[in-house]
Amino acid sequence: MTPSNVQETLLPEPARTVEVYDFRRPTTLAREHSRALEVAFETFARQWGTQLTAKVRVKAQVTTHQVLMQTYDEYAASLPSTTAMVLCRLEDYESQAVIQFPTSSALAWVGRMLGGNGSQPAPGRKFTQIEQALVKRLMEDALEDLRYSFGSLLPMALSFNSIQYNAQFAQAAAPSDLMVVATFTLRVGENTAEGTVALPAETVLPQLGATNPTTSPENAAELLRQQMAWVPVEVSVGLMPVTVRPEAILRLAVGDLIPLNHPERRPLEVRIAGQRIARAGLGRNGARLAAQIVDTEENPA
Repeated sequence: MTPSNVQETLLPEPARTVEVYDFRRPTTLAREHSRALEVAFETFARQWGTQLTAKVRVKAQVTTHQVLMQTYDEYAASLPSTTAMVLCRLEDYESQAVIQFPTSSALAWVGRMLGGNGSQPAPGRKFTQIEQALVKRLMEDALEDLRYSFGSLLPMALSFNSIQYNAQFAQAAAPSDLMVVATFTLRVGENTAEGTVALPAETVLPQLGATNPTTSPENAAELLRQQMAWVPVEVSVGLMPVTVRPEAILRLAVGDLIPLNHPERRPLEVRIAGQRIARAGLGRNGARLAAQIVDTEENPA
């Protein structure tokens, strides 16, 4: 075996995709719940796009990107320093819903509503009283679309409260409160922007459990044990490992002997992922060799 052959056998394995899991905040959406929310937000996106097209008098399209769970503090920190945050009251709840989009996009919508053609770029600034009144009307219609899209998932009344322009000062919920956040792309004419809708998790999760129930977490440990019992693993049966130098490996040739530290009468080692779990002697299973367990390292129970 030449050094070039050794290099060929030591090619790096393909990179694996790893998803980071935050153990500090294990609350995540179940797959069934996530899909139900995605359907609701996609319906809202279509309704909102149709409403904007009718009001702004130019073709508008709203596309949903993702739905996730975040604390309100994380959500606010992800927003631009200056943006339009429409705070919406939820009946019987202190936390508020949020519809967020760039102020420049909203001013472009208002300009078209007042007869403009959108040729002039809109600045990013706070709204005047007239502009705020027009944006409020747009948002009231959007809230009706949101209620219609969610149906029984959002049974409480929604109403316009105020517009904030700084995410750090808009107190829609407590910093640690969980929010269901959906991100959107809003394309109105030639203008494209990113927007979000955030709903307090406490307002929708109870209805999700009733509308689309999932397995109860009470027996999660038992379900995990049952599932792990069916996960396939690779078992190896072999001699005790021996340590050699790389130069000895590079000089290997047909007929060479490698001294082993495994006593002749010692049983073979049974390993899983390099961990010894038992010892076994050679046996037969029909015409095939088999390993007959003679002792174990740990209790299977």
